[in-house]
Amino acid sequence: MNNRYLGALTLIPILLLIFLGGNYLKIVTFVLSLRALYEFYFILKKKGHNPSYVLGYGTLISYYVLIFFDLDPIYNLSVIIILSLFINFIVMIFKDNMTIVDVSLGLTGFLYSGVFFSFLPLMDLKENGIYFVYLVFIISWFTDTLAYYTGRFFGKHKLIEKVSPKKTIEGAVGGVLGGALGSLLLGFLIKDIVLISLVEFFTLGAIASIFGQIGDLTASSIKRYTKEKDYPKLIPGHGGILDRFDSTLFVSVIVYIYLYYLI
Repeated sequence: MNNRYLGALTLIPILLLIFLGGNYLKIVTFVLSLRALYEFYFILKKKGHNPSYVLGYGTLISYYVLIFFDLDPIYNLSVIIILSLFINFIVMIFKDNMTIVDVSLGLTGFLYSGVFFSFLPLMDLKENGIYFVYLVFIISWFTDTLAYYTGRFFGKHKLIEKVSPKKTIEGAVGGVLGGALGSLLLGFLIKDIVLISLVEFFTLGAIASIFGQIGDLTASSIKRYTKEKDYPKLIPGHGGILDRFDSTLFVSVIVYIYLYYLI
């Protein structure tokens, strides 16, 4: 428990820089993406895979260059991926130890660790976007907290035992309620600024919470496949970046899509 408190203290400066938005958010997100990509490749390497580092890191850096210039690279993402894949397929032809699996894992690492994280600075580029960066973390925190305590006191039915033995259906329901309430709370404070109804905030919180828990299960599934308890340790008591931000990654994607494509 002491290690978890120490780890939480080390996260405070990172979160403060994220909440400042602007270039601070871009730089921190880029560093977190690089570290997350390293962690993803690291445990796959231990399993015996050989993901394409050139594809992963090269595409990630190219992608974030657009973000640093205040461009919205979502529209250019397909071009970046196609060019990167084209180059890697050429390399695969001439390099005996590179396979289609390596290329696929290289691309998956970029999408999971790089693109998912990038929705935070992409939100900040929008009008009043920093408030929705706050919303991502509030939904994630409320979901995790309510899921933990609901599961602890009321959990009886396993959710997906083969992936995460301790998670329960009751905890998952509590997490959805927590995410919705957390979103509603922030919505009450900023509804006059962002002009989005409280019903929309509640709905968004519930949907994002569901996907946040899917993100948690995804990280657990990857670790179970590789037979690793945690990603490479970085934060005391919390494991790696992908251990700490697994649900936040998925929540950020859903919040962005919901706000800027569905509303």
